[in-house]
Formats: sequence, C-alpha cells, structure tokens
Amino acid sequence: MFGEGPRKARLVLVGEQPGDQEDLSGRPFVGPAGRLLDRALAEAKIAREDTYLTNVVKHFKWIPKGKRRLHQSPNAREIGACLPWLEAELDLIRPHVLVCLGATAAKAMLGPKFRVSSDHGTLIESRWAPVVTATLHPSAILRLRTEDDRKRGMQQLVEDLSVIARALAQSA
Repeated sequence: MFGEGPRKARLVLVGEQPGDQEDLSGRPFVGPAGRLLDRALAEAKIAREDTYLTNVVKHFKWIPKGKRRLHQSPNAREIGACLPWLEAELDLIRPHVLVCLGATAAKAMLGPKFRVSSDHGTLIESRWAPVVTATLHPSAILRLRTEDDRKRGMQQLVEDLSVIARALAQSA
C-alpha cells in the first residue's frame, strides 16, 4: 500500500507499516492509530488533508490468532525491500518536513542509532527533507498500559507535532 495525500504536501508522516484496517481498506492511518493521529494533528493545528501519509513497509505483516490478524514487526530485509518505494514517494513529493512515526520509521530513515525515546522532536536536516524529526507512533500510545501513560504519550506526540507546525509556519 502506498501513501495518500497531496502530491505537493509540505509535510510527510511516515509510519512503520499498514495495520489490519489499513490493509483491508487500502488507505493509510484509518484504524485506531489513525484516529488518534487525527486528534493529535488537530490539537497541533496541522490539517491532515494537507499532509502526505505513508509507511516504510508497504504491506501488513501478520499472523492469524483465531479470527484476528495480529501485527508482526517487519524485519530488516522487509524494510530494505520496501525502502526504494518510500524513496520514490519522497522524491516525487519533496516535502519540507518529514516526520518519522515510531522507531521502525526513524531507524529506516535516520539510522540504527536514532532513539525515539531520547531523540524525539530533534530537528535534523537530511537528504529526505530540510527538516526531519521523529516522534511516537500513535499505535505505541494505544499500547501503553495505563491511562496516565497514554495521556503523557499523547501530550508528547502533540508537543512534537506542534514543533513541526511552527517549523512549517516559519518556512511558508
């Protein structure tokens, strides 16, 4: 599954891989994590319709568990195999800002030493875009154990996206 959004988007959000609902619908970020991302974007005053959304890995990796399809993390071979498609998307769009959502996207785009837990929100210049950063993936927030942890995770996501909103406004 490829990304979705305007071809001239100034902002590209890159996640790990499609989830179950994304795989079934053929559209990125439409499941529970997508709804949480929509809330965070709205709080940060970023319009989803002005944003291009895609994933590093273009297929949903899963194992059956009864009637459910359980997410499996992609391995380095799968990430490497899909990277040329992501690069082609970025070459066409040429965003001003690229945000990696979660560790898999951050490591694929920024290297294996990048840590979302400690480096999130750091603005980096790269060959992908003049401004690149990483933040929590919405699905990671959904998996946090307590409501307080989920609130803190959401607050961190909104804060990181607010930094991006300011960077976009300054470059307009």
